[in-house]
Amino acid sequence: MPAPKKTARRSLLVTSAVLSSLALAAPAALAAPKPSDSPSASPSASPSATPPASMSTVGGARLGEPGTQVNLASGVPVLPKDLSARSWIVADAESGDVLASHNAHWRLAPASTLKMLFADTLLPKFPGDTKHKVVPSDLAGIGSGSSMVGIKEEETYTVHDLWLGVFLRSGNDAVHVLSAMNKGVENTVKEMNEHAEELQALDTHVVSPDGYDAEGQVSSAYDLTLFARSGMQKKDFREYASTVRAKFPGQTKKGKKGKKVRESFEIQNTNRLLAGDSDVPVYQGIAGVKNGNTTNAGATFTGVAERGGKVLLVTVMNPEKPEHNEVYKETARLFDWGFKAAGKVQPVGELVPPRSAVRSSAQPGANPSGEAGGSGDGASGPAATGAKPVASAPATGGASGIGTALGIAGGVLVLLAGGAFLVNRRWPLPDLVRRRTRP
Repeated sequence: MPAPKKTARRSLLVTSAVLSSLALAAPAALAAPKPSDSPSASPSASPSATPPASMSTVGGARLGEPGTQVNLASGVPVLPKDLSARSWIVADAESGDVLASHNAHWRLAPASTLKMLFADTLLPKFPGDTKHKVVPSDLAGIGSGSSMVGIKEEETYTVHDLWLGVFLRSGNDAVHVLSAMNKGVENTVKEMNEHAEELQALDTHVVSPDGYDAEGQVSSAYDLTLFARSGMQKKDFREYASTVRAKFPGQTKKGKKGKKVRESFEIQNTNRLLAGDSDVPVYQGIAGVKNGNTTNAGATFTGVAERGGKVLLVTVMNPEKPEHNEVYKETARLFDWGFKAAGKVQPVGELVPPRSAVRSSAQPGANPSGEAGGSGDGASGPAATGAKPVASAPATGGASGIGTALGIAGGVLVLLAGGAFLVNRRWPLPDLVRRRTRP
């Protein structure tokens, strides 16, 4: 379907995140060739070995065309030459402009990046301090070889613990427990599909809430970017996505003198641009969001980062180059290109707002600025006056101070409620988080 036109600015609730600008490392860049197609790709990984000749045009007609879409002109840096991903997208997280893409709407297996949609759907439902005792049925149906955080039957966990397990360790066991709290996997899948439709993520069909390979389960680089953009409007989502390491409750055991003791163990985020690895440094300005890897999907990743006042989202799906951590390396190169190209390159499309935001913009009650019904939250101070926000408190909730991502400068929180969705205003982004050295 064709993309709706950009609507007027919506109401905002401003929160803060102030961080000094970071230096931009500019790699050599050349024109990008189209990646070769893997002959061994599973049929359930994609509907064909090559992208369809015609795909969805949500966000703009160019995004529905196969191959690389970019408006190269004088002063615009050329794309990196060594990109092998089957699909990728670079977008301005604040304005929604798509700066460049490659097969953006190709429906592919998403792996655990689908957990962004899971989190965006379920996070508002349960307070973080809610406790849940795990029963055997909560852990039923977890796929063989799934990534796990280490949840044990008959142990009690808080919802905060479970979300740390989802975001940091990509724990399918944590997903299933949260789904059980949400009236089961079937209901959760239904709600995820409904939320995807509301976000206009029409390439997506959810079969398993954890992203485990399942027949017919697909998404796209475009849709995954929509999920990240929507999720980053939620304070809890931002904090979990930007946490590098945290303590997770272990199993209750008998200690000295027969007393029951429950110790904790450390978990670390598997997002290598956030935590670093032997061949991948921490990416300056990174603040999340989610990675994945399955047999059908290959490696997938969506990241958000800020430099020089610009906030970008990059999604990369299934690099064909068999290098270690290749999905992160290609993401980093696309981030580098995007930060150099931002403000110079003409967009090839846009990230569309949710359906409710489009409907709200057309309501008679919209104020003269186009904001439907005002802020909707009684905002005052910076949110109401447009003054520059002040720094907020550091993220909390048991996460290690040294294990929190670098922050995002000049970000504002936009509430995805009552049609209050940003289309042309600055956002998304974590509350004040602390600088740290590479672990």
